Amino acid sequence: MNFYIGCAVWAYKGWVGELYPPGTRNADFLNLYSRRFTTVEGNTTFYAVPNSETVTRWATETPLGFEFCLKLPKNITHQKLLQPQIPAALAFLEQMRPLGTHLGPLFAQLPPSYSPALLDDLTAFLTAWRRTQTPLALEVRHIEWFQEPHASNLTALLEKLCVGRVLLDSRPIYTGEDDPQLLSERRKPKLPLHFSVTAPFTLVRFISHPQLSMNQKFMEEWVKQIQQWLQAGIKIYFFVHCPIEDMSPNNARYFQQLLEESGILVPPLPGNNLQQSPQQLSLW
Repeated sequence: MNFYIGCAVWAYKGWVGELYPPGTRNADFLNLYSRRFTTVEGNTTFYAVPNSETVTRWATETPLGFEFCLKLPKNITHQKLLQPQIPAALAFLEQMRPLGTHLGPLFAQLPPSYSPALLDDLTAFLTAWRRTQTPLALEVRHIEWFQEPHASNLTALLEKLCVGRVLLDSRPIYTGEDDPQLLSERRKPKLPLHFSVTAPFTLVRFISHPQLSMNQKFMEEWVKQIQQWLQAGIKIYFFVHCPIEDMSPNNARYFQQLLEESGILVPPLPGNNLQQSPQQLSLW
C-alpha cells in the first residue's frame, strides 16, 4: 500500500448513525473506524499521551495494514525551543512502540511563533530524531518558512535528514464568501501550499469545505498530484478535515471515489462492502 486515507480523529459521536451504526458505543469507535479507513491522523496525542495499556489496545483493535500517524504532544513542540525537548520526544516515541506495524510516520506541528531564526534548534532536533529510524514529518506555520531563502533551506534540511513535509491545504475553507470555521474552536491558518516532497513519504492535511462542491477543483488538483507521486513511488497519507466534523468522512470517501474514477490504482476503502447512505456520496 502506497496510499492511505482517513480523518483526524476516530472518536466523534456525530458520526454515529452515518459512519457508525446507530447505537455504537464509544469503546467501539476505533474498531469500526479502522474498518472504514486505512489511517488516522491521531490528534489525540497532541493533547494527552495515552498509557501503555491504551496504546496496546489500539494495536489489537485495528486490522493489519491500518496505520496511526500520531502528532507529537503539544508540550514538546510548543515550548519555544525543540532541542531541550529531545528526551521527551524520544520517550514519547518509545511509548508508541507497542503499536508495532500499526505505527506510521509521526509528525511535529510547530507553532506560528517558531520562525526560521530557530533553524539551528530545528536541525539539532531532527538530527537526534533521525537516529531512531522512525519516519517523521514536519509542519511549519511561520510565514517566513514559505519565503526565500528560508523555504529552500528548510527543504534542503528535510531532504538531508529524510524528514517528510506535512502539506496543509486550507484553500477550500478560504474560498467563497462564507466562513465555515465560524463555529470551529481550532481555526486552520491560511498559508501557501508548496507541492514539495522531501522524503519517500508525505502527509497531506486537506481542510475541506462543508459544501462538497467547494472542494471539487482542489480535489481534482490533488488527484493529478497523487497520481504523479504514486508513479514516483511516494507513499502518501491523505487526511481529510472539515470545520464541521460531521462532514469529514463523507468528504474523504468522495475523494477516494474521485481517485478510483480517475483510474488511479489506490487500495479500496475497507468499508466499501458496508452499507452506506447513497446521499452521503452524492456531489450535490
